[in-house]
Amino acid sequence: MQPETAPSDIAIPVFLPWQRELARQWLSRQQDRFAHAWLIHGLAGIGKRQFALAAAASLLCEAPAEGLACGHCNACRWVAAGNHPDLRRIRPDAIALEEGEGAEDDTQKAAAKKAPSKEIRVEQLRSLGDWFNTATHRGGWRVAVIYPASAMNVISANALLKVLEEPPEHTVFLLVADAPDRLLPTLVSRCRRLPLPTPPEKESLAWLGEHGVARAAQWLAAAGGAPVQALQQAGTQDAPYPAWLEMLLDQAAAADGVNVASMADQLEPQDPAIWIDTLQRLLTDMALAASGVKVRYYPALQSKIAALAQRSSSQALAQASKWLTSQRAIASHPLNAKLFSHAFTQRMATVLGRAA
Repeated sequence: MQPETAPSDIAIPVFLPWQRELARQWLSRQQDRFAHAWLIHGLAGIGKRQFALAAAASLLCEAPAEGLACGHCNACRWVAAGNHPDLRRIRPDAIALEEGEGAEDDTQKAAAKKAPSKEIRVEQLRSLGDWFNTATHRGGWRVAVIYPASAMNVISANALLKVLEEPPEHTVFLLVADAPDRLLPTLVSRCRRLPLPTPPEKESLAWLGEHGVARAAQWLAAAGGAPVQALQQAGTQDAPYPAWLEMLLDQAAAADGVNVASMADQLEPQDPAIWIDTLQRLLTDMALAASGVKVRYYPALQSKIAALAQRSSSQALAQASKWLTSQRAIASHPLNAKLFSHAFTQRMATVLGRAA
């Protein structure tokens, strides 16, 4: 069986506790019949990237136990050192920098001199050509991990599609995505799907507790039940909800109403995708509270959310939720950040009851 942690001199990616049994079942298949492309998908923040990287280590391992990496062989040592010749990680330059790594090839080095890209560039996929034409180490697998797959634009997605139409021998592609419906349909059709379930709440809370997270239940709720996201947020934020959210609720409940200009100024510098997600979760909680049900995402704000929900129109909540979903699609490319945040704040002020 795979050790719970890698030996002290090796730090290979390992499966999270709730992933291990699924990984064993999946990787223990006849490897000569293993599909050449897998789409690993599920709720954001449950550890899909960790699963894919641990899977790559397992596929490359020279002495896997029940399909999982042994953590001792030369292949595992190379993976841990980041220099296994048969492993490629294809991700945006911005993510590579977040992971503490520099450019891997001349194309990436040239791009790194500019602002780090948030997209997977077509050059990254085209540069794999020489790699495909090189014999694999000791006749084993060659593994390309692509994450997040949604970071591919139409051009880079089509470049990958061409590769998958005539896949190189002994090569496995592991694509990581939150939602397959956001990917090119023809690309999805070339992959076998591997959905990762959201771990049970009890197991997630125990894992967060092991990592020293206080108020674990609140952090897990704010992350929608995704423990990896909850751990990340607990390490970077002061509370399970942003300060501006509670301010928005307090202002909406006050006689003066929401100060749209002031609230918009707080949202403008932030990533729109993040605060739109927060507002979507707020509306879900309000709908639950209006029905007399316990809120899902922000239990610490239950009383404030419930008070506002009682005076809000269920039709207005539904319409606003639908509008937020449509706006989420363009959140990464707002034409004017100031107008974008102002429009959202004005709309939410109306939904919550009043604006100043």
